[in-house]
Amino acid sequence: MGIEIERKFLVTSDAWRGGAVPTLLRQGYLSTDPERVVRARVAAERGFLTVKGRAAGARRVEIEVELPLEEARAALALCKGTLIEKHRHRVAHGAFTFEVDEFLGANAGLVVAELEVADERAFERALASPPGWLGQDVTDDMRLTNSALSERPFDQWTEAERAAVSKPVSQR
Repeated sequence: MGIEIERKFLVTSDAWRGGAVPTLLRQGYLSTDPERVVRARVAAERGFLTVKGRAAGARRVEIEVELPLEEARAALALCKGTLIEKHRHRVAHGAFTFEVDEFLGANAGLVVAELEVADERAFERALASPPGWLGQDVTDDMRLTNSALSERPFDQWTEAERAAVSKPVSQR
């Protein structure tokens, strides 16, 4: 059984962009029940089906299988809510790699970074000297999960809600 250990952060500037090559991701949700989120994804020319259990802090069960591309596309057509479209950039920082997601479409304007590690102690090492563009830890902000954004996209948030996650850390 796979376990995902991941933290999510707001991004405070474009300083991460230096040379990061984007991959277009399109994903949708067959289930957004927090006990069992089921996602279909097309990343470049590869398809995936992923089941994630309820998060306990930064840790949760994750089971992912690769699907033939046409099956993944067919699964996307069955998804409820808004499809999530984003450019994912893999950004190295020391021994760690952050995945910076720049959302498109109904979630345009939202940029978050995720850090996935093999064990939770690695967060201390990775964040001992964080990149300057890394903002507030929003791992526990359920509004910023991709499944929640498929149900209530960023363009449906109030101006105050949007501003709260778009301001530099020093202004929060």
